[in-house]
Amino acid sequence: MTSHDTVQQALALSPVVDGHNDWAWECRSNRGYSVEGLERGLGSDTDIERLRAGGVGAQFWSVWVEDVVDGERAVQSTLEQIDWVYRLVARYPDDFVIARSAADVAQARRTGRIASLLGAEGAHSLNDSPAVLRMLARLGVRYLTLTHTKNTSWADSATDEPRHGGLTERGVRYVAELDRLGMLLDLSHVAPSTMHAALDATTSPVIFSHSSCRALAAHPRNVPDDVLARLATNGGVIMITFVPQFLSDDFAAWYDGDRSTPAPVVTIADVADHVEHARSVAGVRHVGLGGDFDGTDMFPVGLEGVDGYPALLEELAGRGWDADELAALAGGNVLRVLEQTDAAFASGGHTFPALEF
Repeated sequence: MTSHDTVQQALALSPVVDGHNDWAWECRSNRGYSVEGLERGLGSDTDIERLRAGGVGAQFWSVWVEDVVDGERAVQSTLEQIDWVYRLVARYPDDFVIARSAADVAQARRTGRIASLLGAEGAHSLNDSPAVLRMLARLGVRYLTLTHTKNTSWADSATDEPRHGGLTERGVRYVAELDRLGMLLDLSHVAPSTMHAALDATTSPVIFSHSSCRALAAHPRNVPDDVLARLATNGGVIMITFVPQFLSDDFAAWYDGDRSTPAPVVTIADVADHVEHARSVAGVRHVGLGGDFDGTDMFPVGLEGVDGYPALLEELAGRGWDADELAALAGGNVLRVLEQTDAAFASGGHTFPALEF
């Protein structure tokens, strides 16, 4: 059996379920939030034709605004992002459907549509309001990234000066409310101290929606091995991202410099190295994919758009991954995490009183 055959067998078992795509932000920035003309031939990393070619069966659309936007403006802008996803689905009903659960993803697949899940990137979008968190859950947001590039008032970011030693007491209460609501804790962007504090506090599996491995690239956005090792016990998943500066120290140095020389080449093999490292530390049931397409301006050679997933899977098949393992990576692992939290999410948090804090 060829690597191509193995990949086709894997994608018959599970579609690609990607953890993070910023198409909503791209369309906010460059298209005035329009949902017209998204079929093919766009300058962005994403369009419908390429999603189909990439085997994408479910996508967590990031509903994100920069954390220089704060307060009520952040809440409004996040709602505008959610509205864009709902309008996308309404404009292309043969291609997309809103999904809130693993069962919804399975139903979307049976009808040949791409399940559209929502993930809010950065708790600044809450304006420190548990009520806003609960309303985002009602709108179908399945994960919350605890920070973006800056600390919040209750959690430390990976790319800001530490203030809280991880999570404050209020942060621990937010974790408890996320668990009660069935919303996943996304630990991408947070400091290692926050990762450990969240893993200590949560009763649910966590995700990293778009991160890579610090053992291979020292970028602060990456996940240290002592955190990866905890995923086996927690049940969570790291979704390896394709952002070049998170994959290669040489590229990160170039990217942060004056860029007067050609960029170091980053390839699919570099992404595969991070996938395999995460597997070696956390286990094959705890690795997924989170490309961050339309969230950065450069990607590895061969992974320049959402049609690139099969090429990455073929690289791994050539390294000995079988169809079952590739299916787990492509989508099966994160679907398991969803399924474990679906019942709480479906209840809308009504089964117990909302936490007061």
